[in-house]
Amino acid sequence: MRLNDPEWQARGPRSAGLPPVHPGLTAGEAASYGRARRASARRGCMVLEALDPGTEHGRVYRALVCLPRTGVAELAAETGIRPETVRRLLDELVARNVAVALDGGAWEAHSPAEITESALRRDAVRRAEARQSGTELERLFRFVRREEGHYGALEVLTDTERILATMQRMQRAANQEMRIIDRPPYFAQPSYYANQETLQFDRMAAGVGYRTIYYESAYNDGTVPDIPRMVAKGEQARTLKEPPMKLVIADDQLAVVTLEAEGGQSVVALLIRPSSLFTALSNTFETLWKLAVPISAVGADTLDDDRDRVILTLMASGATDEAIARRLELSRRTVVRRVALLLDRLGATTRFQAGVQAARRGWL
Repeated sequence: MRLNDPEWQARGPRSAGLPPVHPGLTAGEAASYGRARRASARRGCMVLEALDPGTEHGRVYRALVCLPRTGVAELAAETGIRPETVRRLLDELVARNVAVALDGGAWEAHSPAEITESALRRDAVRRAEARQSGTELERLFRFVRREEGHYGALEVLTDTERILATMQRMQRAANQEMRIIDRPPYFAQPSYYANQETLQFDRMAAGVGYRTIYYESAYNDGTVPDIPRMVAKGEQARTLKEPPMKLVIADDQLAVVTLEAEGGQSVVALLIRPSSLFTALSNTFETLWKLAVPISAVGADTLDDDRDRVILTLMASGATDEAIARRLELSRRTVVRRVALLLDRLGATTRFQAGVQAARRGWL
């Protein structure tokens, strides 16, 4: 079987003996289902844009929050955006249930808290979809792993030493970035993990970036590297409750997925070269990276300062630095400094992202 064979791709996995990806659906229904999922993702992006003041949608929505029951002319004056563009943006916000059109040509914003909650629920759906993607990949993996060898863009590895050597060669050959999902099974000797830390430090010193997603209980696992030390050395690290797979991606060239073999007594790995499957794995990593919680190089993952909690709450509701300073009776400079520190600690680039990450950590 060759997964890069056009004839095989045209027939699809059903005719090759693999169960359908969406049991019970015809090919047309499955295609419609995929289009619906992509449309849902686009709607989610619109909601995020509405809460990001750095976008045109965000500027109009913020103006609606501050100016209830407002017309197009007032919003255009407030945002500095041309009236015809404001009208188009308002129509799009209404279509995404972020705003509502009132009688008399006025517009009103929906509650920021409701929109934030909707975004968090959508995150939960994306988690479930990522988990399903991992399950489907495992089904494909078990289909092709009947014996070791090459299958087009795929290569099945069953020898433990060969799997470990392959992952180290990938790191030595990488020029730009390693992307890793670090979760069980752990099947190497302790000396291997010590050598792996040294290799990673050397590669980071040579300019290769490392982004690693650790499973949520990694801090309690003695097999996992010292995460704070790795972060202090330059690794970008995040945690996720249940990553769907153990994955290593080197640049945009090679990927390795490792799973327990039948019976759990050994491991097998799938080496993937550039292909549609490689692209799917790369996209899955990026989705999980957005869902994962950043790990800070300093301090525990708790928020002990009640003042910072209030700042985060006000940020999530759309308050400006000046409004926060007045509310807490602080100088604007102090608020700007605290906001910058909180954004850095949360690994966020916008106030909305900071609010979502803080909610995930239980800080709000």
